[in-house]
Amino acid sequence: MTKVKILALLVGMMLLFILPATVTAQRLPPHVFVGTASIDDAAAPDGTTVTAWVAGAEAASTTTSGTDGDYVIQVDQGEGSFTGETITFLIGGYSAEQSAAWMQGGGDELTLSATSDAVAEETPEPTAVPAVVEAVPGERGPRGRTGSTGAAGPEGPDGSAGPRGDSGTTGSSGPAGDAGAKGDTGPAGSQGTAGSAGSQGPSGAVGREGDDASGALGFIALILAIIGIAGAGGAFLLSRRS
Repeated sequence: MTKVKILALLVGMMLLFILPATVTAQRLPPHVFVGTASIDDAAAPDGTTVTAWVAGAEAASTTTSGTDGDYVIQVDQGEGSFTGETITFLIGGYSAEQSAAWMQGGGDELTLSATSDAVAEETPEPTAVPAVVEAVPGERGPRGRTGSTGAAGPEGPDGSAGPRGDSGTTGSSGPAGDAGAKGDTGPAGSQGTAGSAGSQGPSGAVGREGDDASGALGFIALILAIIGIAGAGGAFLLSRRS
């Protein structure tokens, strides 16, 4: 559609330069309209007739093309002057809601729409062009209500770490745990070094002399006494080592 519009406007502008000025003094450059036409909010079928009317007479005619209801219509000025006249349109015999003022060498994009209820029973009368009234700004109205709060935005990135806080107070001691199981018996230690020899014990008291004892018995008794003393010393040494 954009290419069609541009092409139509270019054709209209070219006509301004290629029409010889000597053809006729009354003939002025046309007003070209491009756009789409629809009936009951649906694009006009391909080949639908679109006509332009000025002062109760048909001034131009064309047909739509394509599936979008595209049209290009060129409204040439007739015997009289169209300057300031209102152009109305028919789409397939139905009156379009839009109109436009004819302009020498004009080129406009105009979307035409009509309803099947708007049947042109007679030649449509031109629509009066409303007078231009200078707009006067009115008083400023009261401020409207504040709109509802919008949806929450996405979560932002994490901020930098803050300073370290003060240390808290020490908590109370917890209860004592249960006693652990008894450990295995350790290995036996190495044998200690032998102790020094003890001092000689005191001599025993001299036995009383026997009445009838012989010299041999006395000698034997002496030997037994010595053996006893030696045994006592050995026992003492053994007790010191252990």
